[in-house]
Amino acid sequence: MIRDPETLQILLDSIHQFVNQELIPREHEVAETDSIPADIVQQMKDMGLFGLTIPEEYNGLGVTMEEEVNIAFELGRTSPAFRSYIGTNNGIGSIGILLDGTEEQKAHYLPKLAAGEYLSSFCLTEPDSGSDAASLKTAAVRDGDDYVINGTKRFITNAPHAGIFTVMARTNPEIKGAGGISSFIVERGTPGLTIGKPDQKMGQKGAHTADVIFENVRVPAANLIGGKEGVGFKTAMKVLDKGRLHIAALAVGAAERMLADSLQYAVERKQFGQRIADFQLIQGMLADSKADIYAARCMVLDAARKRDEGRNISTEASCAKMFSTEMCGRVADRGVQIHGGAGYISEYAIERFYRDVRLFRLYEGTTQIQQVIIARNMIRDVQG
Repeated sequence: MIRDPETLQILLDSIHQFVNQELIPREHEVAETDSIPADIVQQMKDMGLFGLTIPEEYNGLGVTMEEEVNIAFELGRTSPAFRSYIGTNNGIGSIGILLDGTEEQKAHYLPKLAAGEYLSSFCLTEPDSGSDAASLKTAAVRDGDDYVINGTKRFITNAPHAGIFTVMARTNPEIKGAGGISSFIVERGTPGLTIGKPDQKMGQKGAHTADVIFENVRVPAANLIGGKEGVGFKTAMKVLDKGRLHIAALAVGAAERMLADSLQYAVERKQFGQRIADFQLIQGMLADSKADIYAARCMVLDAARKRDEGRNISTEASCAKMFSTEMCGRVADRGVQIHGGAGYISEYAIERFYRDVRLFRLYEGTTQIQQVIIARNMIRDVQG
């Protein structure tokens, strides 16, 4: 659903210009320094990019899902680190509060997130519970007007910078699965909360993840999201449904950038006395990438529109995430191949993108988890 096409186009044009003029020229700087420049962060705040998905009543832009994926198509054309820095505020770090939080929680935290005053993190994954998130061990025990949280979370995006953490913890140890899990808002600086050393990753320099450790962290009961125990995992799954569509759109944008770079290289590079773009085997790779991207873009837009209609898009979100991220990997591989030896040299952006986009097939649920979700939904539907 696009509320006002003209207003959206103005926003997309400004983001397109921002990506081309400010972000793409500084990709190498981010990769070298492993940080997002402060002036870029300020520009993102000024443009309202930290509050894209947060409703206008909480000082955000309140974009619909279809509008959001169109924005992600644009942001995907540059280093994923830029999008990652604002991504948790617009996605997994804030959506749980927005969907299931109390009015007091929304009023207190969402305006700060929209302004970029706080960065947020989503603490679900643990050392022993990744794909099997419902087996998490972090415990939250009620003690008077507080809960006391103990446990460790792993691979937490933006943890080194976050002001608040949305934390999934087990409040009922007698229920082993999802039903015993609740979600909490934990503020940075709460005694007992510590951040581990930033992870050294294959790619995505400038986008930071780390362990988040809870040792007798005392959290007010008022910070239980929604004020109700046992629904935290359901909140997490609703958050991930939306997040999967966003990542799918991001993968489309990255693939479009890689194809544009590869096409430009193929037109300029000469071998055997002619442009390599004139060789049919090169043309085959370019054409396959174009068709792949077109198919993924159509899937993402269709699923986004269905979500805006209020429909359950668990299957469609998983299909889009699975196809788009796998497609992005294929486009990256072809891009390196088209560049030849140059594709293996860091002077060319395709080398960095090849490493950066590999993560898309892992987070927000691996490709294999998406396959399980899709198949389970299909079987459930046929059984009634």
